[in-house]
Amino acid sequence: MSRPARRRPARRRAARAVPAAPLAALAAVAALAAPALAGCANPEEEAGPRPAGASAPAGAGFDLGPDQDRITTEAVPDIAALVPAEIRERGTLEVAQTGGTAPPLDFYATDDETVIGVETDIASLVADVLGLEVRYHTMDWANIFVGLDSGRYDVGFSNITVTEERKEKYDFATYRLDNLAVEAPAGGDWRVTEPADVAGHTLGVGSGTNQEQILLDWNEQNLAQGLEPTEIRYYQNAADYYLALSSGRIDAYFGPHPTSAYHAAVTGETEIIGTFSGGGDEVQGEIAATTKKDNGLVRALNEALNEVIGNGTYARVLDRWGLADEAVERSEINPPGLPRTGG
Repeated sequence: MSRPARRRPARRRAARAVPAAPLAALAAVAALAAPALAGCANPEEEAGPRPAGASAPAGAGFDLGPDQDRITTEAVPDIAALVPAEIRERGTLEVAQTGGTAPPLDFYATDDETVIGVETDIASLVADVLGLEVRYHTMDWANIFVGLDSGRYDVGFSNITVTEERKEKYDFATYRLDNLAVEAPAGGDWRVTEPADVAGHTLGVGSGTNQEQILLDWNEQNLAQGLEPTEIRYYQNAADYYLALSSGRIDAYFGPHPTSAYHAAVTGETEIIGTFSGGGDEVQGEIAATTKKDNGLVRALNEALNEVIGNGTYARVLDRWGLADEAVERSEINPPGLPRTGG
């Protein structure tokens, strides 16, 4: 069955979001880092890892400037027609993301204002298919869900994992595999392949994330077996946890695989010592566009994602950010997620 004729939207510049924590301020914090991992250095001379675009050295292969020349695609009227009338009439897709400190997911370009990364690129493709202008809003993790609950934002594109608990309040349209990584200083012989391997260590993690839930589960298992506890410390942005990692305040950070792989590749200061599914042992975790439950948008998002998967622009975006191995064959609505814990 043929579709109505497609219209190519005018090329858009990325909307500028109000930074939750500008790169300049975070870089100033990074300048206070402790001596470098290999040998002693003056902290005033060794600034340590910086949290966003400026952290990548020249030749790293990533375009970190504000003029992204994003990959675009055509509007598909029959998919756009699935968008709730209120959003269609407004003409914008209001996208919630974290505060821009997690390359290559979502982070600030070298102008400290323009949000870039794989999450913004995928959101932009979806908006293209839906015939909408994308507007990005950056904030801390918890406020993504507050904004979705209130209806202030239409959708979260921010490395959000499908979980059974979240499915009670949100609808999901998947677009990437969710893999996690344990990142530690480079050159060590410690490896994490099972829960027992984190016993007696201090790990950083983001509060309210699925990796926090996994780490808490591991710690409970270890304590039940008489092993040493894992000390868990919480961080909200890359500047803080990389300072903690470089200064030895934590032994490793447990977070999204794309962020860890990017940081390890462009700095050489860290390495990935363990990888795990974001869904834990029972399911393969998946990252999804997230909307308030039953607000009518998820089917349009799902169809738009399958459109860009099918036309090849999705693969080009993942290739652009070095994440081809996290591709999904199709977007699904509300698939099995990270199991709930407790009673």
